[in-house]
Amino acid sequence: MYDQLQSVEDRYEELGELLSDPEVVSDTKRFMELSKEEASTRETVAVYRRYKVVVEGISETEELLGESLDADMAEMAKEELSDLKKEKEALEEQIKILLLPTDPNDDKNIIMEIRGAAGGDEAALFAGDLFEMYQRYADAQGWKVEVMDANVTGIGGYKEVIMMITGENVFSKLKYESGAHRVQRVPSTESQGRIHTSTATVVVLPEAEEVEIDLAEKDIRTDIYHASGAGGQHVNKTASAVRLTHIPTGIAVAMQDERSQIKNREKAMKVLRARVYDKIQQEARSEYDANRKSAVGTGDRSERIRTYNYPQNRVTDHRIGLTIQKLDQILTGKLDEVVDALIMYDQTSKLDELQNG
Repeated sequence: MYDQLQSVEDRYEELGELLSDPEVVSDTKRFMELSKEEASTRETVAVYRRYKVVVEGISETEELLGESLDADMAEMAKEELSDLKKEKEALEEQIKILLLPTDPNDDKNIIMEIRGAAGGDEAALFAGDLFEMYQRYADAQGWKVEVMDANVTGIGGYKEVIMMITGENVFSKLKYESGAHRVQRVPSTESQGRIHTSTATVVVLPEAEEVEIDLAEKDIRTDIYHASGAGGQHVNKTASAVRLTHIPTGIAVAMQDERSQIKNREKAMKVLRARVYDKIQQEARSEYDANRKSAVGTGDRSERIRTYNYPQNRVTDHRIGLTIQKLDQILTGKLDEVVDALIMYDQTSKLDELQNG
């Protein structure tokens, strides 16, 4: 472990020198790549440096206690030694987590797809509630949200909404949201006051760059058609809606949100690239996970992951047994408690797996 930490520190110092090199500074792409690498190792290096100071402090204090000291000095030294040993243990646990293999997608932007599932109009309204919840959470994180496509129902819910969320480490925080979300509440249309159960599905896809997945033009079929739904005269006059189909996988994406065919094609291409990239990753992951599956993994998209119970103001994440009586706050975008618990659970599971082989 300590050899690994020393290598990380050596690389961090090397990166510091490279980032001050005029040649690197003038090469924007390389400078950005190295800056990202430096930022990703900064915390590990800071913790390791503190760890070295603490270890040295323990050694010096133990040496001091070997000398003849008066009672007060000896008591102070013992207290300091106890504090340093506790800090050493805490730092060792922190280092173990920092050295866990990281998900290469963690620093990526995402494309999030939310769809009303079982429950008709009520499911579509719940999909709208989830959409607003994630928007508010993104705002609180300082991320940018762009709605790429939306299929709005007559009562204001969403059959489907696709949005892109860009910012720092978006995927690392929202990757656990993929799955079926269930709501239990009395719908506004229910005259008897009975509680109904509806579901909406969420899919979180890491944004795929062109360099990561090259979709050949010959493998993509493009269909152009007239947009349907809201849009006035534009609906009748302009064939601006675009459907792209990736022939090898059969994955299709339709976009009609923009009035421009070119813009719809650009958006459709982003989503198509993300879905194909995700399919390739899912297939690779399912092979790897055949024997080792993360308890909060992003594998099974149909898995019921969370229940939102309105009468009891309760949210339950079924994967980790977390129950919080703060539904009203969570719906306003205060998701940190849930997100942090999922990250911690996943890290602990991976740590146990690593230690137990």
